[in-house]
Amino acid sequence: MDYHRSLLPAPLDDYVRTVGARETDVQRRLREETAQLPQAGMQIGADEATFLALLVRVQAARRAIEIGTFTGYSALAMASALPDDGRLVCCDISREWTAIAERYWREAGVNGRIELRIGPAADTLRALASQGEGSFDFAFIDADKAGYDDYYEHCLRLLRPGGLVAIDNTLWSGWVVDPAHDDADTAALRRLNRKIHDDQRVDACLLSIGDGLTLARKR
Repeated sequence: MDYHRSLLPAPLDDYVRTVGARETDVQRRLREETAQLPQAGMQIGADEATFLALLVRVQAARRAIEIGTFTGYSALAMASALPDDGRLVCCDISREWTAIAERYWREAGVNGRIELRIGPAADTLRALASQGEGSFDFAFIDADKAGYDDYYEHCLRLLRPGGLVAIDNTLWSGWVVDPAHDDADTAALRRLNRKIHDDQRVDACLLSIGDGLTLARKR
């Protein structure tokens, strides 16, 4: 599958990344290494990473969860925004990709704030809920699209009232409004977008950041 990281025209996207995003040297090198991988399209952009870090700080988050870590760029941004005693639980199924992540987390000195759990995210989320619901401040979902609805429901249980979940790829290269695209991933995103729009458990908005980013605040 081929989709663009941003819906903006290339010159404007370049401007946003240059002027609107802040990266450390470690973040930049991780992003550049990941860009060489065949799966590079799964990495969020520097502007979105900057925005996620800002959300973590605005929330004064201490406990966060990420579903879909890939090579760790978004996790690095969020963990860097957490306090020293904060904790980010990262859920992924790939030891190969997260091995790249762990190298950069160590170099940035945030590995002590990150707990990496390898395995199906739904299993990890159920285990976390069994230890206590309403104990997380922030969640970021960026994994298999068919699983988004399930991950969203788990995150609502895990978040405290006022907690925030951010969901990536919710515009899906614009395919969500293109009738020619009726694949399972696109259909799953359309259903979730409509569900969140009507969900009285949250206050929500869909932003045109990157490939679409939905924010939902638990009431």
